[in-house]
Formats: sequence, structure tokens, C-alpha cells
Amino acid sequence: MRILVTGGTGFLGVPVCRTLIGGGDEVLAALRPGSDPSRLPPGVLPALFDPASPGTLEGALRGCDGVVHLAARTHRGDAADPAALPLYRETNVALTEALLRCAVRAGVRRFLFLSSIKAVGEGGGSPYDESSPCAPEDAYGISKREAEEAVGAAEDLETVVLRIPLAYGPGVKGNFRRLLETVARGTPLPLGSIRNARSLVSSQNLAEAVRSCLLHPAAAGKTFHVADREAPSTPELVRALAEALGVPPRLLPVPPALLLLAGTLTGRRESIRKLTSNLVVRTDRIREVLGWTPPRTLREGLADTAAWWRASACGGLSS
Repeated sequence: MRILVTGGTGFLGVPVCRTLIGGGDEVLAALRPGSDPSRLPPGVLPALFDPASPGTLEGALRGCDGVVHLAARTHRGDAADPAALPLYRETNVALTEALLRCAVRAGVRRFLFLSSIKAVGEGGGSPYDESSPCAPEDAYGISKREAEEAVGAAEDLETVVLRIPLAYGPGVKGNFRRLLETVARGTPLPLGSIRNARSLVSSQNLAEAVRSCLLHPAAAGKTFHVADREAPSTPELVRALAEALGVPPRLLPVPPALLLLAGTLTGRRESIRKLTSNLVVRTDRIREVLGWTPPRTLREGLADTAAWWRASACGGLSS
């Protein structure tokens, strides 16, 4: 296949590009002005474009079999602010709509959109499957859900939507990286009494799912949830991270009710609520329709992440 990937230099884009190249595909990565092409895996061809004029990609799209749209305004600290919604819509919805139009004009066959489980909700109740009602709670989730609707309404394209929970792997940023740094430093965490389940997905498992969805005829028109097989509790994740890093886990048994009280007093109740609650993603559909199961275990994915951490400049923080 000939595939164009947006967000190809990002945390998830690099393993996706590498997996496609490894499978024998020809891969082009859409690069914004100022992007560093040296971050692309060997063999990936850069295709420069201006996000303000997505039509500049139309020439690169001609002859492509598929598009993997990973580029997005990711979940940030401003996502809970309703005033931030136009910023999320500008990138996550408007850019997606423009790329869809370019793909149709260029004769692309399949368009894969990477969404988030936040397009459905923040968890706390029953596991989410693809039939769960969507009730996004913040600007990021709302924009991802609206982008899903735009993808689903596209004509003359085979579209696929992948929803994922929190992703991790080499190059990870955000909350997972902060947790990794904290565990690596040996900082005690008051999370030992939490009894929950939180789905995750390794970047490599996601990359394998992307290629399967590009190849399989039955993926067309479908939405799939993609996650690791395991859904660890928060303390189980800390222990597994500590094992991968070769450090002792330091968990303090603080009751969740006290954590929530502390969160209320410090203005972080919502963050603590999410940390202590369930968010389980069911992946039955992709297994039944495509026969796909995640090839890597949580332990293997964390080992990859820890190896990257030790090899990176940030690895010195754990000593």
C-alpha cells in the first residue's frame, strides 16, 4: 500500500510509520512547517503541508491507497475550559473535514481516523464498547466525537475510526510520563488502596491495529476500540512500572475517600476522581470482525517504555 500519515513525527506516529514500513508499505508523512524530518523512521518520505491550507496535501495524496490521520490537538490542561472548545475544534474537527475532502478528490480508498475513548466519556461505570452512548465531558472529547461524526458522514471513502484509552510507549508524554518519572525517582505515591481498572494501549499494539484496519476489507465503515488485553488497577500499574524500571514500588495505603477529600481541598477533585475510578474498554468487536488481538502484553509494553527511558537523556532523573 501507499499510505499518507499525519502526525508522523509524533509519539504514536513514529511506531505507526515504522510498522507500515516494516510491512512493506510505502509511507509518506505530512509535515508542518518547522517539523523535524529527522524524527521520521528510515524510509518514510516527507510531504510538507500548511495546516491553514490542507489542500496543499492533495498532490501527495494522489496515488495513495489510504490516509492515517493521527495529528490532533491532544488532551491538555485547558480541555475542561469551555472557552477552549473552538481551539480543539479548529484542529480536531476542521482539519479532519478538510483532509477528508482532499482524500476524496485525490481518489484515496481508505481513511483511518484516530479518536479517543474520551469521545464516549470518562468511565466510572460499565465497560465501554462501540455501542455505548457517547457523552464526552470536555473540549477534547467533544471535538473528537464531532470529528468522528464528520468521518462517518464522508462519502466515496472507506472510513475507519479507532478509539483508544491512555497510550504509552517509547517517547510517551503527558500524564503517563509524569507517572513514569515519579516511579523512577522513588517518590512515595498514596495510591495503594485504590481498587479500580483502567485500560491502556501500548503504542506498538496501536500501530499493529492500524495496519490491520488498513488491510482488512471488513474494517470499512467500522468503529473499533483498541486496548491492551490487561486493564490494571492504578497500584498494579505502579508496581508493573517499578518492575520494568528496576526500582521498588512505593505505595502508601491511603483510603480513596481521603484522596478525594484532599482533591477537593486543593482544587483537584476531578483529577483524583479519574485516577481512582474505572475506565475499561472492551475490544470484542475488533477481535470478532478482524480477528485482531494485541500482540504485546502490558509487561512487554512497559519494558519497551522503560528501556527507552533508561536510554534517553531523561533517564538520569531516575538515579
